[in-house]
Amino acid sequence: MTTAAMNQARVFRGDQRIDALSPFDRGHAYGDGLFETLRAHRGQLPWWDAHWARLSRGAQRLRLALPDQDCVREQAAAMLDGADAVLKLILSRGEGGRGYAPPAQARPIWVLSRHPLPPAPPASGLTLRWCDLRLSEQPALAGLKHCNRLEQVLARAEWDDPAIDEGLLRDRAGEVVCATAANVFALIDGQWRTPPLDRCGVAGVCREFLLEIAQARVERLNPEDLQRAEAIFLCNAVRGILPVARLGERQWAPHPALAGLRHRLGAAHPAFVPVAD
Repeated sequence: MTTAAMNQARVFRGDQRIDALSPFDRGHAYGDGLFETLRAHRGQLPWWDAHWARLSRGAQRLRLALPDQDCVREQAAAMLDGADAVLKLILSRGEGGRGYAPPAQARPIWVLSRHPLPPAPPASGLTLRWCDLRLSEQPALAGLKHCNRLEQVLARAEWDDPAIDEGLLRDRAGEVVCATAANVFALIDGQWRTPPLDRCGVAGVCREFLLEIAQARVERLNPEDLQRAEAIFLCNAVRGILPVARLGERQWAPHPALAGLRHRLGAAHPAFVPVAD
């Protein structure tokens, strides 16, 4: 299937499909919305419930109306048509006039789009860099996958070196938060650890799953903690676990604890079965 055939989008108001996104859409104008990016495996969405739960939590916090879940899932299945793909769901508050005040009777606009899977990560592991941009702190939005991602856009624009796979982000205090498009875990003194997301950052669906199976501790980490870690990986719901091979001058060899986690993730989610299997 060609890339053009894989890149498709459909727009809905409530449960009705419409021709195009309104020029007065608040998601477009203000980032007044949320989104989910899901991995589809043979047309199925194994983590659908977790994604919908996160979307629901975000909608409650932003006071957004949700579309009908069954309708969204039915449309997603039709769009995927059995494919291995990436499915993106964007939920906007809907149409509104000029000004920040949300309309009292907004009808949600939601967009489904289908995209090709990303390329496989390097077999040797990822090479990371530190981003100069520091994430701002806003507890009211912390953890949410909201549509204002300008910080991530600016951070990702910091490099165009194909040898660099991802960039790590810190907060204003210099503590580690995440990568531009993934959460981060570090094995320190035999214990998996990941930063809290109470001040900024996105609480990933894959992160939530791995917190349990890795019995990870949520605690604040600084760059020095990562430098002394026995292993590091990134994770998200599209690419699963991504082992890190290098950060600056620090290098890591494959670690058996990381291999074990990858096998457990593959057992739970068929899209992430390690290639060696």
